[in-house]
Amino acid sequence: MERHERDDDRPRRLRRDSLWVIGLGALAAGLVVRLLFNGAGAWPSALVGAAAMSAWVVFLVRRRRRHDARDTGAEPDDVPAMERRILKGGPPPEDPRRRQAMASLVDSRQRRLRRHRWWAFPLLFLIFFGTSALWFAAGSVTAGSGMLVLSVVTMGWLAWYNVRFDRRLTQMRHRLRA
Repeated sequence: MERHERDDDRPRRLRRDSLWVIGLGALAAGLVVRLLFNGAGAWPSALVGAAAMSAWVVFLVRRRRRHDARDTGAEPDDVPAMERRILKGGPPPEDPRRRQAMASLVDSRQRRLRRHRWWAFPLLFLIFFGTSALWFAAGSVTAGSGMLVLSVVTMGWLAWYNVRFDRRLTQMRHRLRA
């Protein structure tokens, strides 16, 4: 049954997790942002810059999937589906090999999440609230206030998401052991 469900999910998963889709999405986002900042007349340089950024994003996603697959013993194409199952709180797989791969992914993600937490949050706090303080020091109350609101919202969301992801990883670990 597990194999049949996995085969039925494969076409939809391939579209969503395809490196082509990720690359084209990054290309479109980069192109829109560059055109907004530089104007429509700068479309050739915007296209070249967005293409380079898109290639870099695809390289990073592909490298991360391969690294996770090597650490867990799964296929690189299976890693995004396992991550979604963890985030959505779905049931663990029935197949012992896939169950072991998911347990390895959970352990790897939780180690990485906790290892980088001690320096990432203070650095982001310094960047966001420091930028706000610089705007206030420069005499721009409007920009400083806007950056302060953005900082509070962003840091609050990051803290909430970090706690939520850590909780989901712990829940999945408990489900895998049961």
